[in-house]
Amino acid sequence: MIKTKPQTLIVDNKYCPGCGHGVINRLVAEVLEELGVADQTIGAVAVGCACLMIDTFGIDWIQAQHGRAAAVAAAIKRCRPDRTVLTYQGDGDALAIGFSETMYAAIRNENITVIFVNNTNFGMTGGQMAPTTLPGQKTTTSPYGRDCAVTGNPLKAIDMLKTLDIAYAARGAVTTAAEIAKTKRYIRNAFEAQLNGEGYSFVEVLSPCPTNWGMTPLAAKERVASTIQEYYPVGEFVKRGEKRHD
Repeated sequence: MIKTKPQTLIVDNKYCPGCGHGVINRLVAEVLEELGVADQTIGAVAVGCACLMIDTFGIDWIQAQHGRAAAVAAAIKRCRPDRTVLTYQGDGDALAIGFSETMYAAIRNENITVIFVNNTNFGMTGGQMAPTTLPGQKTTTSPYGRDCAVTGNPLKAIDMLKTLDIAYAARGAVTTAAEIAKTKRYIRNAFEAQLNGEGYSFVEVLSPCPTNWGMTPLAAKERVASTIQEYYPVGEFVKRGEKRHD
């Protein structure tokens, strides 16, 4: 079956070859169009690879200060509750400098949707260690591998979100056609939760970063499936207030 390109994707993406962001962008665009809300959607981005969407993803955008996308999105939704509001964020923006904003939007159960891309490093700025960097993973700021005795363990945001009264939380991947289809379903469920007025929804997507990992696109994709998904299992963890306890 041949599927036409979503009209929301107005220009070809600007990501590195093999990066998962392009696939994730397409999934978000398809879901917004299928739900009939693309022209009524406002996105909040701050810094990082997400900023590349401003020129290529044809919805209204507001650029926030670094780490403040969730706070800005919450303000937009409170001012314009008739709009569908999302944030699109990476490891650093959502879980390093923006950790407080991410968590407090969830604590307040703000009726927004967060799309969080986890590629276990700071992709835009040179591949530094991120809150999600795996134990032993080498980055430009952990050249001998992440030492958890010094840095603490990688941050599992969904484990924290599961303790809160939120509407929806899921983690997907963009490694195979089957995983991509599941991830699209998670994204759709997240936006439906917002449209139904249920509150905060969060979708984490495990994404390859061939450039900063120093791998071919194929090898990077295989690393997500063989290594990263073992540490960050995929699936739905909070759905309509019901929580998975594994």
